[in-house]
Amino acid sequence: MEKERASCPSEHFIRGALRSPPEREGEPCFRKDSRIPWSPPEREGVIGRFLKMEKVFVNSSFVNPTRAKVSVFDRGFLYGDGLFETMRAYSGKVFRLEDHLDRLFRSARGIELSFDYTREELKNIIGKIIEINSLSEAYIRLTVSRGVSEPGLISKSRPSATLVIVARNFKPPSPSEYETGWRAIVVETRQNQSSPLSRLKSLNFLNNILARREADTKRVDEGILLNTLGHVTEASTSNIFLANKDSIITPLEESGLLPGITRGVVLELAPNLGFKVYEMRVALSQLMRAKEAFLTNSLIEIMPLVEIDGRRIGNGRPGPITEKIRRAYRALVGREIATKR
Repeated sequence: MEKERASCPSEHFIRGALRSPPEREGEPCFRKDSRIPWSPPEREGVIGRFLKMEKVFVNSSFVNPTRAKVSVFDRGFLYGDGLFETMRAYSGKVFRLEDHLDRLFRSARGIELSFDYTREELKNIIGKIIEINSLSEAYIRLTVSRGVSEPGLISKSRPSATLVIVARNFKPPSPSEYETGWRAIVVETRQNQSSPLSRLKSLNFLNNILARREADTKRVDEGILLNTLGHVTEASTSNIFLANKDSIITPLEESGLLPGITRGVVLELAPNLGFKVYEMRVALSQLMRAKEAFLTNSLIEIMPLVEIDGRRIGNGRPGPITEKIRRAYRALVGREIATKR
């Protein structure tokens, strides 16, 4: 693998330091197993903009997106055998990076996935990819798979993990979305609360994709998943909260949900704002009777939820409890990001 990397000039990450070998203008990169240099077509739209990014990180190298490659025998590609984290940067700094890394390492231990990077090295790489892409408000996606191995569900060898980190400019939801709130449906796709996958941010994300596709078909913003017992779990890419007067309720982790980083921040903030917080099993009827509801994830932060299956939540408009928590969250982001400058 190292020999192949050496044949193509790129920026290499060596234990926290960047080393940039000289590149010759216009010189194509030939792989050992190919005489024809490969270059994907530049296309307009999302893919075209992505390919114009300066660098992505693949294993030990910062490379151009057109040269970023993962083996077709990688277990993440073949089996979804891996994990990922989605993070948001403000003014070039990732909010709650330590929490994201805590979850990543905890999940990796849970599925017995080992990789060579330390926490400090990952922080260094993430900071560097934001810097070299000249980003301020950014979306960061870290993906780690079990790597390349012989065919079969169980690898007898101990393959080296594959690490990919992408950072790109992020445009948050418009102010009008927070002013009007999101609409959702309860999807037919069910979450299996007995499966450990429901509590991992794994590459096995098809359940969530199916849920989001159902929501898109109905032209709403999110799809809410129930578990096999009929309890509310989460939405396709977000956690869910309901609010009544002085209390805030969110489904138990045991209901079959991913414990989101923003969810955790809300659970920290709410008691200090005078709210009683309950993690409990939530029936769909309980959610529908709530005065307010909102969704959380690292990218949307705190998003009001005003309608489910065509029925209004409360008065069908974002409420004061949601707004109070949203403002507190934004203030916390501002304070924590300021300490990192």
